Amino acid sequence: MPVRNVENFTDAVLCLASASPRRRELLASIGVTTTVMPANIDETPKAGEAPDAYVVRLAHAKALAVAPHTELPVLGSDTAVVVDDTILGKPCDEAEACAMLTRLSGRRHRVVTGVAVSGPEGVLSCCVSTWVSMRAIGHDEMRAYWATGEPADKAGGYAIQGLAAVFIDHIEGSHSAVVGLPLYETAALLARQGVALWHR
Repeated sequence: MPVRNVENFTDAVLCLASASPRRRELLASIGVTTTVMPANIDETPKAGEAPDAYVVRLAHAKALAVAPHTELPVLGSDTAVVVDDTILGKPCDEAEACAMLTRLSGRRHRVVTGVAVSGPEGVLSCCVSTWVSMRAIGHDEMRAYWATGEPADKAGGYAIQGLAAVFIDHIEGSHSAVVGLPLYETAALLARQGVALWHR
């Protein structure tokens, strides 16, 4: 069951099944006004589940959990940081955050984002992969980064749009997907569900 509405705007054209302020900001950047109704679902990966299948499954589950509670189209999304075919979740403490950054330091990893939009056309979905290369990160830097508070609620223990931008060497693919929502692909799904962009 979804939790109560966080915010409810009468001019909203889309319901966002996520409490992520980053996803809401990304949608606002393309003129999509949202009401927020986070979905409360089990996000535990299944045994042997591929990262791409995992994020799409969660995106679908979020959209479908909220859809019965609103007349608006609903967008669900999930992002995972993947290294050596292992999904890195959100770190629970400094030690885990540093362990994650140690695995990512000085190498390339993949960020996968699944998006699902429920609406008149049923549930439409996509999955976008982006390769991210990080420079080598010293342990003292990792600890200082944790102390900022930024990594605590971020998949993989970092935020590309935040203070961790200084760790990023380059990316191959969608920057917005790493932040939390691939805008090019999302706009296409929204158009198929009749959601107008640049809404005023």
